[in-house]
Amino acid sequence: MEDFGTLVITGAIIVLILIILYYVPILLWFSARVTGVKISLLQLVLMRIRKVSPPAIVRAMIEAHKAGLKEIKSEELEAHYLAGGHIEKVVHALVSASKANIDLSFQMATAIDLAGRDVFEAVQMSVNPKVIDTPPVAAVAKDGIQLITKARVTVRANIKQLVGGAGEETVLARVGEGIVSSIGSSSSHKAVLENPDSISKVVLEKGLDAGTAFEILSIDIADIDIGKNIGAELQIDQAEADKNIAQAKAEERRAMAVALEQEMKAKAQEARANVIQAEAQIPLAIADAFRSGNLGVMDYQKYRNIEADTAMRDSLSKSTQAPKKGKDEK
Repeated sequence: MEDFGTLVITGAIIVLILIILYYVPILLWFSARVTGVKISLLQLVLMRIRKVSPPAIVRAMIEAHKAGLKEIKSEELEAHYLAGGHIEKVVHALVSASKANIDLSFQMATAIDLAGRDVFEAVQMSVNPKVIDTPPVAAVAKDGIQLITKARVTVRANIKQLVGGAGEETVLARVGEGIVSSIGSSSSHKAVLENPDSISKVVLEKGLDAGTAFEILSIDIADIDIGKNIGAELQIDQAEADKNIAQAKAEERRAMAVALEQEMKAKAQEARANVIQAEAQIPLAIADAFRSGNLGVMDYQKYRNIEADTAMRDSLSKSTQAPKKGKDEK
């Protein structure tokens, strides 16, 4: 029983020592003092209580102190850590900026980091510019020939514009717009192929990096390919459209002519019907004239002679016209 009690007491003492060492990081404080970083043991204990990582703060302060950045204070690092920032990247960026003679303050670095951008990568991009390849940009010159262009844009991070500045997508969109505008204003696609650097000059003069997080250093045309003859295709489409319009108008005129013909036939049939109806009334009129005494037998005989003479003349005229048509056909 005594051995068991001793083990329990020993275990309790070990646990207590570990808890004390966790909340009172003596070794971490000692390493900070050895490297010349002035931080008290009480500050480290309060960091534990505020749920701040003392090793992260101490490592960042040691790195800054060794790089000569003595103006960085533990309270500022702790506040940035509690705000959800990355103190390691901030300190790395400050050290890199100091070595490269880039003006970057602690407030600016923390603001860039909290804005969601990688501040250390931004500093590296300021020292070593980045090359961005644009997607193929299709544009049409004034002669109707399509050109497909690929460009390489060399950019450098603009530290002062990283907070609130537009990203790479905006730069690529503006460069593509500039390429389309430059090619579209060219009189011929041959002029563009002979002098592709004219595109770069025109695009650079537009100041496309305004309001972005980058500074455009150069725009180089990597490749130009000839695409479709857009002008010819448009002319073909226009001709096809004109043909369809002409066909539609011709069909409309034909339909109107057919309708007019049908109307004339109907009127002719109506006229013939009226004539037949009128001829049918003649015998009735003659009979009525006999009954009323207005027409005598001799008058009726003269009317019949005139009618027979007219029929004979019609038959004679038809018989004389038939041979003439045969001669014309021969």
